[in-house]
Amino acid sequence: MILTLNEQDKTRPGIRTGTGIGQVKNPAHQTPRESKMNSSYLTGTNAGLFTDLYELTMAQAFVANGMLAPATFSLFYRSLPDNRNYVLSCGIEAVVDFLAEMRFGDDDLAYLKSTGKFSSAFLDYLAGFRFTGQVMAVPDGTPTFPSEPLVEVTAPLPEAQIMETWVINQMHVQSVLASKAARIVAAAAGRPVLDFGLRRVHGADNGLKAARAFHVAGVEATSNVLAGRVYGIPVSGTMAHSYIQAHDNEMDAFRSFTREFPETVLLVDTFDTIKGVENVVALADELGDRFKVTGIRIDSGDLAELARRSRKILDQAGLNRVEIFVSGGLDEFGIAEMLADEAPIDGFGVGTAMGVAPDAPDLDIAYKLVEYDGRGRMKLSTGKPSIPGAKQVYRHKHNDIARVDVLARRDERLDGTPLLEAFMENGKRVRDRESADQARQRAGERLAELSDELRGLDKAPEPYSVTLSEALKKFQQQTRERTERTAQPSGDRIN
Repeated sequence: MILTLNEQDKTRPGIRTGTGIGQVKNPAHQTPRESKMNSSYLTGTNAGLFTDLYELTMAQAFVANGMLAPATFSLFYRSLPDNRNYVLSCGIEAVVDFLAEMRFGDDDLAYLKSTGKFSSAFLDYLAGFRFTGQVMAVPDGTPTFPSEPLVEVTAPLPEAQIMETWVINQMHVQSVLASKAARIVAAAAGRPVLDFGLRRVHGADNGLKAARAFHVAGVEATSNVLAGRVYGIPVSGTMAHSYIQAHDNEMDAFRSFTREFPETVLLVDTFDTIKGVENVVALADELGDRFKVTGIRIDSGDLAELARRSRKILDQAGLNRVEIFVSGGLDEFGIAEMLADEAPIDGFGVGTAMGVAPDAPDLDIAYKLVEYDGRGRMKLSTGKPSIPGAKQVYRHKHNDIARVDVLARRDERLDGTPLLEAFMENGKRVRDRESADQARQRAGERLAELSDELRGLDKAPEPYSVTLSEALKKFQQQTRERTERTAQPSGDRIN
């Protein structure tokens, strides 16, 4: 099994992990396979170590110095990729599952002790570690914009710090892939899109979570059987070219497969697409009323032209109900171009472009301390400022179209729809775990609230408007002035 923490079972083995440069060496110089203190899979029992080393060294220093007051960290992205108008937030369910159950087991503690970096007092702290804080987040399927918090974690400082790696990791990849999938679904203009990306997605855990993100974004079904089991997503798939090649001729392959799966989609381009379609017609003549094939799939060549020729052959044979699906190197632009050319295509199978989002594979995403011990905190770094304080986001609509988001202080009450909702309080879930279908419905509704320009494939002429409330502006200025004063060398500090 390759399943990590998920909606149904959090005890089965997870993704294969790699070795990294600059890592702490195993004192016995053992490989992960040989070491009893290390597993080569991420599981529910070793997930505490799924973190960057500096999260733990900082946490030890916080604990040693008694810095245990409440802290709020905000997860946001600073800018949109050049070819995106929004980011569809996705991944919060995986974040909450992790925070609710993450522990440091005996093997984890033994490994950390063996590095020689951590004190006995800190290891004792980790032995009893539990997340006790609050999580506010936008639910999966919410379109978001730069500077808006996707997640805010409030907890004793060491707890909130240790969670950084997982929160970024899960929210980043799922939001990137959901955003790509939403564009592909939009390009398909109501025709079904199927997820064929599992073999090209970067890693097993990502492959599982990607299928959920795609479904949230509107993808109809997935080839990923495990995702179907875990998330209740419809699964889809019939045959590969190897099945055709394994038979002496294409007709024999079609005959044998339809005996097992009468209502199937036949792959027709293994040798010659048009002859493949003609063989489907011949099979229909041969089977008569027993012919139940629902569609053909074309995976190579000039897909639009081959779809037109195939449609003509099928219709002339009275097979109007047999649909045409295409796949092979598709992205949103190719899909839009074929439909603009009025190609008679009924659905699309999309793999690599959706699975790795090659045009925008990353976000400038950050998890930053914005409040500690009751005081706002912010960075002043050039090009990387942060907005202090725990926040809420209010979305304002006009004629049912979202027009502006206002970032406010958490305790403000403004007009508009608040986007951040409570997911955890005191380390416990306060919101039922949400199914992929529920998040999918939200995504459909909230994407429909965006303007045509924002939902389009091209960069919108004007970016979506995000502003700060007057109270937050004032708090930001006060925090900046105080931070600038305290940043002065001690001998020159301004009083």
